[in-house]
Amino acid sequence: MRIALIHALSHSIAPTADAFARLWPSAQLMNLLDDSLSADLARAGALTPAMTDRFLTLARYAASTGADGILFTCSAFGPCIEACADALAPMPVLKPNEAMIEDAVALAGPTGRIGLLATFPPTLESMPPEFHVAGGAGISLEPCFAEGALAALDRGDAAGHDAAAVKAAQHMVGCDVIALSQFSLARAAPLIEKATGTRVLTTPDSAVQKLRRLLQASRGGE
Repeated sequence: MRIALIHALSHSIAPTADAFARLWPSAQLMNLLDDSLSADLARAGALTPAMTDRFLTLARYAASTGADGILFTCSAFGPCIEACADALAPMPVLKPNEAMIEDAVALAGPTGRIGLLATFPPTLESMPPEFHVAGGAGISLEPCFAEGALAALDRGDAAGHDAAAVKAAQHMVGCDVIALSQFSLARAAPLIEKATGTRVLTTPDSAVQKLRRLLQASRGGE
């Protein structure tokens, strides 16, 4: 099956490819990148109708190439991605976090505590309501920003990114599970799990598994 991956950060490409290689190696991948989207959102401070139009353009192009499903990897653009899902239904179009949120709510239980770690500040505004939509109305959510992590990754300091992520995660005490909101954070998951002793979920792993289930159910296999 052909899967279109749409990115707003170049750092998301490698962890997504790694997750597919481990969890769905037979999938045929195509990557679309518009790294101006995240910068424009940071400047604007809020999603705009023009951003939704740009997402729709990217999604329709992906569909025109024969994609069987689309996975967005940019976590701060939920409403834009929902518009794409509506426009392209019944094709599976996944928000980057939806599968991980479902997994986190299931693991934490109806009144559990979930740590939400982010390296891109707008994510901590847009993502928390999605936990309640996913059935976690009674959960306690602890959002945490990993200061300096994304900047370190931007300058090629992967170790600095991971260290900043671990340092931030250690402040999330008493959580049943820690959810890593950016695809680029997946690389730090083993270190965070070791440092905190808490189960860690990543967006790419959860997303790949859900997309595979959806497409295999609708198409009868690979």
